[in-house]
Amino acid sequence: MPSNSTKILLLTTLVSGVLVAVSSNSWFGAWMGLEVNLMSFIPLMSNTKNMYNTEASLKYFIVQVLASATLLFMVVMKTLAEDLFSLAFMETSYTPMIICTPLMLKSGAAPFHWWFPGVMEGLSWENCGLLMTVQKAAPLMLMSYLIEINVFTSSIILTSTVMGAIGGLNQTSMRKIMTYSSINHTGWMLAALITGDNLWLTYFMIYSTLVLTVLSAIKLSSVSFINQTLLTNKEAMLTKFMMFTSLLSLGGLPPFLGFLPKWIVIQEMIVNKMTPMATIMVITSLITLYYYLKISYSSFMILSEEPKWNLQSHKNKTSKKISAMIMSSISLTGMLMCSIMVGMI
Repeated sequence: MPSNSTKILLLTTLVSGVLVAVSSNSWFGAWMGLEVNLMSFIPLMSNTKNMYNTEASLKYFIVQVLASATLLFMVVMKTLAEDLFSLAFMETSYTPMIICTPLMLKSGAAPFHWWFPGVMEGLSWENCGLLMTVQKAAPLMLMSYLIEINVFTSSIILTSTVMGAIGGLNQTSMRKIMTYSSINHTGWMLAALITGDNLWLTYFMIYSTLVLTVLSAIKLSSVSFINQTLLTNKEAMLTKFMMFTSLLSLGGLPPFLGFLPKWIVIQEMIVNKMTPMATIMVITSLITLYYYLKISYSSFMILSEEPKWNLQSHKNKTSKKISAMIMSSISLTGMLMCSIMVGMI
């Protein structure tokens, strides 16, 4: 694992790569930003204590390089016919589709999600958070320049939401459940991309906050599988409650903060006469709520068993617990605060 100074340097270049990609006025500059971002994330993934880490790093590297090479190849080939080195409007109807395909592979949208669960299984919770939030920012921003309402985009959105919902049903690993949850939310973000200019950014910021809240609660209780939540120390009831409420918010259940962006997306889709797609997306969100409730089942049980050897202490995690409580309170009261602010305006 890199030292703290190395981590700071790599995180700085990681964010710099995202900023270069999203602020570039040419596809070549955007490709360079994506490569800087990739080269910064690979060393952050390294961990000698985890036997699955090498496999995950290699798989992630190969997939991302394949997507970057495909993106560069397609851009160069299309430049022969169009001025694609600028981010101008494309003339042909299929150009946005072929450019968005490698970007969807980078962001893990279905059916290009096959690498996502395997990579997530071998990462630490901090790197899982980066992969589900920061690493999606640049591809989604680049897709926002091109994406249109057509059959291809609609099929990707529906496939992502359905696969994200169904794929998590039979999982016992918390990392894989969060992976399929991320795939489902990627479908919602793609729907936000085609309905509004800045709507996806609002969704992405709230989604990132909720993911980091859930991961902080999971890491605090040292849980990796669903059955371990039943054996969590009874003294950590606050941690259980934070995990429970954060997961419900991530699932989009009112009156939590996670319902707000989904509400806006549904409203915009109805305005754009996309009601059948919105209906399917809402149904898949209910399915994701089912496997969130499987995780949270022990949080609201009155009677629960605890083994005698469960002596794990949470007293030395005060600072982490405070940060998790602050983020959980944002998840709980965020929608209420937004409603009050809108009412005052």
